[in-house]
Amino acid sequence: MAGGERTGREPVIIFDGVSLGYGGATVLGDVSYEIDRGDFLGIIGPNGSGKTTMLRAILGNLKPIDGSVRVSPGLRFGYVIQRQALDPIFPLSVGEVVEMGRYPLLGPRRRLSPRDREAVAHSLDVVGLAEMRDFAYRDLSGGQKQRALLARSLASEPDILLLDEPTNDLDVSGETRIMDLIHDIHHRENITVVIVSHLLHVVLNHVDRLLFIKDGGATLHPMEEVMSSGFLSGLYGVGISVSEVNGKRSIVMG
Repeated sequence: MAGGERTGREPVIIFDGVSLGYGGATVLGDVSYEIDRGDFLGIIGPNGSGKTTMLRAILGNLKPIDGSVRVSPGLRFGYVIQRQALDPIFPLSVGEVVEMGRYPLLGPRRRLSPRDREAVAHSLDVVGLAEMRDFAYRDLSGGQKQRALLARSLASEPDILLLDEPTNDLDVSGETRIMDLIHDIHHRENITVVIVSHLLHVVLNHVDRLLFIKDGGATLHPMEEVMSSGFLSGLYGVGISVSEVNGKRSIVMG
């Protein structure tokens, strides 16, 4: 497993020789890598390659067939589901959607305390939806819905934020705004971020490292290696490279 040494590392999740699958069928095999505190990790791969399977294993919702996944005690997750998974007909306000992020922290009566309401208000402010708290979630644009789901996860005050295809069905402008927001949250809120996407260009300018999932395996690489000549061509088997102009990375084909 490639990855490179980094100073000041504090692993919070460790995959050690992990195989993952369903019903006895292996989807990913012999996966070993670490997620460090403060990481901004991208998980990249074609549709159906096992990205969501990896995410479920990180969350602890899928137990390994073989190997082990070790998670630091007390690590709190914020999981941002694909927004299409939240029923748009469900008659909730933006504020009510975000309040759902506090539910796992509440007692059996599920009554929000002043501290809970403060966390909800802060999360709405972080994503720029404070003035839309009473709007119907179903009436929001795709980008606004994604912001609401980000706020819902932030309301749980997570140590690590897991995002599953957060730019699905957004245009290029919407992709950029959401990724810039996630980048800002990572740095301003000091939250470890793991983002799953099948689009390399979406995460290219934000992540520190990339976990490539392909052909039932996974390899971890720092961005310096991804940027190196011939790396992506060798990985994908086609002519592809990364160029950098004015501090922005872009994909070059051919």
